Amino acid sequence: MLLEAKPEDITAVTGTLSAASVLCQVEPVGRWFEAFIKRRNRSVSASFQELEDEKESSEESEDEEYQLEEFPLLKTLDPKDWKNQDHYAVLGLKNLRYKATQKQIKAAHKAMVLKHHPDKRKAAGEQIVEGDNDYFTCITKAYEILSDPLKRRAFNSIDPTFDNSIPSKNEGRDNFFEVFNPVFDRNSRWSNTKNVPKLGDMKTSIEDVDSFYSFWYNFDSWREFSYLDEEEKEKAECRDERRWIEKQNRAARAQRKKEEMNRIRTLVDNAYSSDPRIKKFKEEEKARKEAEKKAKVDARRKEQEEKERQRQAELEAVRLAKEKEDEEARQQAQLAKKEKEIQKKAIKKERQRLRTSCKNWNYFSDNEAESVKMMEEIEKLCDRLELASLQSLNEALSASSKEEGKVVVEKQVVDVNAQLKKEKEQEEARMRQSTKGADQSATGGSGGSGKSWSEDDLQLLIKAVNLFPAGTNARWEVIANYMNLHSVSGIKRNAKDVINKAKSLQKLDPQQKDDINKKAFDKFKKEHKVVPQSVDNAVPSERFDGTGSDSTPWTTEEQKLLEQALKTYPVNTTERWEKIASAVPGRSKKDCMKRYKELVEMVKAKKAAQEQVVNAKTKK
Repeated sequence: MLLEAKPEDITAVTGTLSAASVLCQVEPVGRWFEAFIKRRNRSVSASFQELEDEKESSEESEDEEYQLEEFPLLKTLDPKDWKNQDHYAVLGLKNLRYKATQKQIKAAHKAMVLKHHPDKRKAAGEQIVEGDNDYFTCITKAYEILSDPLKRRAFNSIDPTFDNSIPSKNEGRDNFFEVFNPVFDRNSRWSNTKNVPKLGDMKTSIEDVDSFYSFWYNFDSWREFSYLDEEEKEKAECRDERRWIEKQNRAARAQRKKEEMNRIRTLVDNAYSSDPRIKKFKEEEKARKEAEKKAKVDARRKEQEEKERQRQAELEAVRLAKEKEDEEARQQAQLAKKEKEIQKKAIKKERQRLRTSCKNWNYFSDNEAESVKMMEEIEKLCDRLELASLQSLNEALSASSKEEGKVVVEKQVVDVNAQLKKEKEQEEARMRQSTKGADQSATGGSGGSGKSWSEDDLQLLIKAVNLFPAGTNARWEVIANYMNLHSVSGIKRNAKDVINKAKSLQKLDPQQKDDINKKAFDKFKKEHKVVPQSVDNAVPSERFDGTGSDSTPWTTEEQKLLEQALKTYPVNTTERWEKIASAVPGRSKKDCMKRYKELVEMVKAKKAAQEQVVNAKTKK
């Protein structure tokens, strides 16, 4: 320690200064700088150690003064209930609590011992309770808990002054930051991570907000609840009991830890739901997505418009080209029509000329019967001869007499009759050949069964094939049963016979098929004695081949219109058949009803044939 200089003391140089001595300025730093400042302010010379002793003595005096205030609390403590006491309050550190350092805890304990030790109080004349029933035991326990880092951490986890409450969603809607910011700051003390992100304000970026909520949703808490263990394993009498106590304590700690994490999660959920920044970010994100979606829609719409424009341009070009082709075709058709009309008029003129010439000569005979026969021959010539032949014949008649004209006409009649006879013979030969080939193929395809096929059976087979199209369940068995039900020949046929005959018919050329259909039509006319008059070139329906006595067969379009009308006007519709007839142009109410009955009969026949096949399979 430096001594103060007396007024009568003087400073003098007693030796010669060395030439090597150098005067330099030294600046104090750290604790020595603090001591230098205090010496300068006090205008006294004091050592650093004196200042430290003075500081410690002042702290001890402050602790003693603080403990005097807490003395009434100590008198109320129950030593047996030390586990439920506030250890920080017992040592006078309730304001510092978990922020108190070990040095402060040690100093507080020292002050409490100096003041409340039983020997001190006994010397002061206070009556002391013997054993562990004195409140000084609470001070000892408090220091024992707070001086041990693990025990202090366990006590801090259940700090009785800590507010575990969390605000609800509605509490933070108006003043979110004022309500939730203190709660997050209060709970951040449990984090194992030191740098805990702050809640921020309305100006905080979306990245920082996401980082904040990600941190709290994955919050790593060091808080544990071993201090609340109901059983102490040190009190166990054996190893098994100690293990059982440890198991019970671990289960209770895990349950409390789970409740604590649920509390933190509820806090974060409530904050996230009430955070105005999240709503703002969501609205901005929604607006951005809508803008992107709108941009995509606009781009797609422009692309579609461009494609539509190109398509319209192509269609317009195709339309113009088609119109040009149609115009050319129309002009060619008109020319062909004019030429045909001219030729038709010329043929008509030559025919009339031939008839007039023959009529003037009384058809080259005075006998009425011969005249009638010659008239028929003349009509045959008019029908068979071409324009050039008619002109040549008329020129020959105009340049000859009656007898010469008769010879010329008779010669022409002989030639025409010979030609007709030849054509008829060829037709008959071809029909015989086709019938013979069909019979041979049917006989060979049926494995020598010897079942002949009449024209009626062929027509019935064609009708059944059209009635039961490809895809029908057990199609050929159904067709065979249909033919057995409706055939007039009485010959029973199986599916194999029907398949072989259908294949043989497919091999026929189109001309032979037309002959078969022509024979069937001739037979139809003969039976019904009514010749249907075709009003247009429409093709009859393949599936619904009309067999009634209608004057005109039903076309495919008419059949579709009838089916649609039957669906549109159900059975309970008033004046149903009048409305159906009005929906099918060119057909009367009677025609529609008759066609409907035919369709019903076809469907019934089809179902009957299918049911026979199903029943036959079931019996097998």
